[in-house]
Amino acid sequence: MSVFRLLKSLLWLTMAAVVSLAALGLWWLHRPLPMPLDDSGVLDLNIPPGTSARGVARALVAGGVQGPEWLLFAWFRASGESRNIKAGAYELDATTTPRTLLGKLVRGEQAVRRITIVEGWNYRQVLQALRSAEHLRYDLPEGGYPALMQALGLSHAHPEGRFFPDTYVYPKYATASSVLRQAAQSMERRLAQAWEQRMPGLPLRTPEEALILASIIEKETGLPSDRDMVAGVFINRLRIGMRLQTDPTVIYGLGEDFDGRLRRRHLDTDTPYNTYTRSGLPPTPIAMPGMASLLAAVQPAQTPAMYFVSRGDGSSEFSRTLEEHNRAVRRFILNR
Repeated sequence: MSVFRLLKSLLWLTMAAVVSLAALGLWWLHRPLPMPLDDSGVLDLNIPPGTSARGVARALVAGGVQGPEWLLFAWFRASGESRNIKAGAYELDATTTPRTLLGKLVRGEQAVRRITIVEGWNYRQVLQALRSAEHLRYDLPEGGYPALMQALGLSHAHPEGRFFPDTYVYPKYATASSVLRQAAQSMERRLAQAWEQRMPGLPLRTPEEALILASIIEKETGLPSDRDMVAGVFINRLRIGMRLQTDPTVIYGLGEDFDGRLRRRHLDTDTPYNTYTRSGLPPTPIAMPGMASLLAAVQPAQTPAMYFVSRGDGSSEFSRTLEEHNRAVRRFILNR
């Protein structure tokens, strides 16, 4: 065989090998990666900040992905995207291929969960929701609210009313403290926005007082359309120094001793939160108010009403005078 023919044969063999390797590579890139899956059909992958592409490949193999570490790393490097892989918590499933895996890591498509803080909740209910949230690490200290607020960097404040009611999205295995800080920052922003829109001449001196009043409005409003009127009654009372006389503050002051039934002796027993025995606002909020209640506190209805009573269907009956109010009480409460 001549040298020319030998070289030609070698060239054909080389080209065939390259084509075969390219085909094999394409097959591998689009083939689902064999991996062990949990009962929900996923494999967790956690990439700490600062992890290199080689470290990601190593973590994949350590997590059970059946593929050579060197091959995964070579794919990351060859793609030109190895430096764009983002840290975070990811979920891989049975359809994950090397190609879709890299796309997920580069786009930062982390596995996320959601938790909702409900308007009107108190901070104990918020903490309970965090404890039971899916794939959320509860890292908050026990032993009372001072330790909690210190851990959050909010040692100057009481926890009540500090966390804005909303749905929060968090990466899988995030910490409860990170969610709570996000909720606290959201409340701070929303309260500032509401305070900037306040009406002139309100008997509220600070955003804190607006937050306290908003929390009472949140607990007293059964029908959203009544919210501004409820706020107007409380503002009218604050203007003339009349006691607010609102049951939710008394109930809050009872704490875990409240058994679901408010009695006359509760109204007569003085506590810092008893607005039947004390004038003005209570010392702290009593719940987590939503944006509607924050705005109602600073933009109340212009009304002559000084009283309101529940009609029993979620709405309220508003009255200008005590005589009108007593008639409403007889109609909607005593007769019922």
